[in-house]
Amino acid sequence: MAMDNATAMTEFLLIGISNYPEWRVTFFTLVLITYLSTLLGNGLIIFLVHFDPRLHTPMYFFLSNLSFLDLCYGTVSMPQALVHCFSTHPYLSYLRCLTQMSVSLVLATAECLLLAIMAYDRVVAISNPLRYSVVMNGPVCAWLAAMSWGASLVLTAMLILSLRLRFCEANVINHFVCEILSLLKLACSDTSLNELMILITGIFTLLLPFGFVLLSYIQIAAAVLKIRTAQGRFKAFSTCGSHLTVVTIFYGAAISMYMKPQSKSSPDQDKFISVFYGALTPMLNPLIYSLRNKDVKGAIKKVMAKRAQTTFASKLLKYHSAMSSSR
Repeated sequence: MAMDNATAMTEFLLIGISNYPEWRVTFFTLVLITYLSTLLGNGLIIFLVHFDPRLHTPMYFFLSNLSFLDLCYGTVSMPQALVHCFSTHPYLSYLRCLTQMSVSLVLATAECLLLAIMAYDRVVAISNPLRYSVVMNGPVCAWLAAMSWGASLVLTAMLILSLRLRFCEANVINHFVCEILSLLKLACSDTSLNELMILITGIFTLLLPFGFVLLSYIQIAAAVLKIRTAQGRFKAFSTCGSHLTVVTIFYGAAISMYMKPQSKSSPDQDKFISVFYGALTPMLNPLIYSLRNKDVKGAIKKVMAKRAQTTFASKLLKYHSAMSSSR
């Protein structure tokens, strides 16, 4: 990211919540609860999928990838927001700002693509269950996951390398983190090419994947309507509805930020909208996609039962050792 030598920025000031001092305690509490829930929920999914052989299926492979993305995505931004919440001078160096922005873009883009891949996986599972294991075999799943990561790296590199910004003394970013749109607002050079790049990238990472997800769920809904029992239809629609709600929150919040003319954007509005896809959905994803699932609940019970057996065996061994010593 090139900058004029005479106006090179060494650090940026992140406003965050400092312009709303009366909300600092509430904001800190909510972000802390959200971050801890994100760590616990997504970490548990990753552990369970690795631990339980019954969860070694394409669906849970993609869910564990999603959990890893959400765990990393939350860790990139939320700890910093917590640290800066009560800081009087929440500065961030230029290098850290660029690194944080790049990593966040890679993770967010990968999640956009992965959600579309997960929708495709569900369509194949429901519409063609007999050939599901053949179509979604191990190499195909690995290739699809790698493609989402690879495409996100390429698209992010294109965005970052296209930045040729010149700053005219302004170094105040009205956001919780270093975010590309907020950075463009500081530039006094022409940013029309950068805005065009963001728009084009947004079409391929937001509009097209979201459209594909919607079409996939329409096809799933058509298959669900063929279920004979009312209870089965209700359960399927309940599950699909919750999935679609979280997906809509994620894509909708991102689309409302990145796919509108920047002249009509409001910095205060945008930074609070970013909370929906940057903090809320990483917390909700494990709850909606996995922890309500029968297989995951069974895996949790299995882990708890194994731990109880281990604890009992350990206590029994200690008891026998104590008895032997007393003799």
